[in-house]
Amino acid sequence: MFKKEFSPGAKSKVKSSVQRGIRQKAIEIYPKLEPYIDEIMPKKEQLDLVKIPDRVSLYVLNATPLFYQHMDDPLIPHLSLVHKYPHCFHRLRIDRGAIRFVLSGATLMVPGLTSPGGRLPDPTISPDDEKGNDGYGGTELNTGEVVVVEAEGKDNACLVGVLKMSTKEMKEKKKGVGMEGGHYVGDGLWKLDLS
Repeated sequence: MFKKEFSPGAKSKVKSSVQRGIRQKAIEIYPKLEPYIDEIMPKKEQLDLVKIPDRVSLYVLNATPLFYQHMDDPLIPHLSLVHKYPHCFHRLRIDRGAIRFVLSGATLMVPGLTSPGGRLPDPTISPDDEKGNDGYGGTELNTGEVVVVEAEGKDNACLVGVLKMSTKEMKEKKKGVGMEGGHYVGDGLWKLDLS
């Protein structure tokens, strides 16, 4: 989605009522963020809106990107926020071979998630079980849900975006498009200078 570098558009202050709505929406979509929401978006701080290409709104606090949203799509966390609170989001893992494709902006294909190095949620394992399935327990994820994609052998997430196929369907078909677009380490949104 953000393959090319770009300059930020106009910056405007977010009204307090809209800011409260964004806080609430973030907690609804990512309930595990609730204990940290005052740290992420303090009530007394001013949230700014920065327009970026392709009708995307970027919500920023003191030059720190927090979330972005394309029109009425879900609120998606910026990778800097994901790296700070990695266990607050639904997570998948790609194998070593898929990393270079993801970091070049290619579409995330299902084989990178279903191969031996990949990980999809296992509903038979509690999401709090750090050992079972390498910590990738929990319920199946549906098409349209926001997920963070980690990489085999790496410490930080490399991609965040919206699923194009449910994880149950991925396990059954083992092929197809897992995620299109998204925000990855090294893309234009990652390199965006907001200072």
